[in-house]
Amino acid sequence: MLVETQDLWNNFLVNIKNEISSVSYSAWFNDLKLISIEENSLVVQVPMEIHKKILGDTYYSLIEETLFKLTGINYDITFLLEEEIEPKPEEIEKSSLKVEEEEKKDEIWVSNLKPELNFDTFIVGETNQLAKVGGMAVAEAPGKLYNPLFIYGKSGIGKTHLMQAIGNFIATHTDKKVLYTTCDMFMNDYIGIVGKEKGKESIDYSNNFRNKYRNVDVLIIDDIQFLVGAEKSQEEFFHTFQALHQANKQIIISSDKSPNDLKKIEERLKSRFLLGLSVNIDPPEFDLRCRILKQKLKGMSIENMVEDEVIEFIANNCQNDVRFLEGTLRRLMAYTAMVVPEKIDLAFANEALKDYLNVNIYSENTIENIQQVVADYYHITVEDLKGKKRSNAIAIPRQIGMYLSRMLTEETFPRIGFEFGGKDHSTVIHAYEKINKDLKTNKKLQQEINEIKNKL
Repeated sequence: MLVETQDLWNNFLVNIKNEISSVSYSAWFNDLKLISIEENSLVVQVPMEIHKKILGDTYYSLIEETLFKLTGINYDITFLLEEEIEPKPEEIEKSSLKVEEEEKKDEIWVSNLKPELNFDTFIVGETNQLAKVGGMAVAEAPGKLYNPLFIYGKSGIGKTHLMQAIGNFIATHTDKKVLYTTCDMFMNDYIGIVGKEKGKESIDYSNNFRNKYRNVDVLIIDDIQFLVGAEKSQEEFFHTFQALHQANKQIIISSDKSPNDLKKIEERLKSRFLLGLSVNIDPPEFDLRCRILKQKLKGMSIENMVEDEVIEFIANNCQNDVRFLEGTLRRLMAYTAMVVPEKIDLAFANEALKDYLNVNIYSENTIENIQQVVADYYHITVEDLKGKKRSNAIAIPRQIGMYLSRMLTEETFPRIGFEFGGKDHSTVIHAYEKINKDLKTNKKLQQEINEIKNKL
């Protein structure tokens, strides 16, 4: 049945490709993923919020008609982002059984590495040269030179790319077992132990946890700053660190702050972070931004349409981080798919990106800045926004703060939740969607948010 479903989806994409331009197909259909087909309901995963609007407003009839030609069924089609898709209970159970079977068969180790994040695609400039050199040294002699390697800098400037590049180099050139994980994943796994009742199941889970994180040659852990305030998780990570370090296993860590600036992290952990090499990555300079843009354009449908002056225009207006550069290119490609110009010159780019760049002027704001301005506007404190009080006088400003943090920065839902007192990412998603929905009809809310933006 699964094969038949995938065949249907592949045939659907072939038919769509024949109906629209290659640029439009690349922009709106190339990254779609079929999630489920049940009776007359069909769920499709999309990469960005804008895909929901374009597919729903512009291409829905074409999608519906194409599916009807292939199946004779009028499907109700739903477009969802990855974070909006929740696995069904039976799928979770099947997934657990599959994991158990794979463990029993001792199949290939899952390192969580992405092959495309390698040294060849990591563009080097003045702001990240030392980090690259340190990373290469570790990759060529894991566990021998700089252990741990601690990489720090603001969000979205290439820390994860460099860490994954090191991991991929080691995995390709040695038989060492490499594991990339995030601090959030580590804590969730540890909380799983704590949540188990005493007994054989608890012992098995605990053993699996230790095997996962201590039975490796290279442990790469991203965003270690999320350990702040999690005392039990800090203690477990300390013991994991000790076990690996004493066995000369390589440890690679990233953070948004240097080891000395990590507040509320145990001193014994901070002292161990300083045992090896700490390197900083700064936001990319102009020349590096231009080269990154050219690298990101490779393989995109608009690669040969973009003039050099457009590259410089984007580089001048996007001075924050690499993610913002990528987002700008995606916006440019989406606009190109709708207008279909012969070339992308400066005038076209300026028109395509004017609203996006104007909105993202605010991206230099930090979550902390937004929290302070929102708190001042509603005559409450930042501590109120981070706290647990649920009265409307605090809950609504808190939701507005989360919404603006998502809109005006490049931070992720988990990161925003962390800054708002350790809230779960689902809470941030709910706040974002609620405010976004209310803005369509609530003029008072529109006025308040515009006034807050002006203050920012």
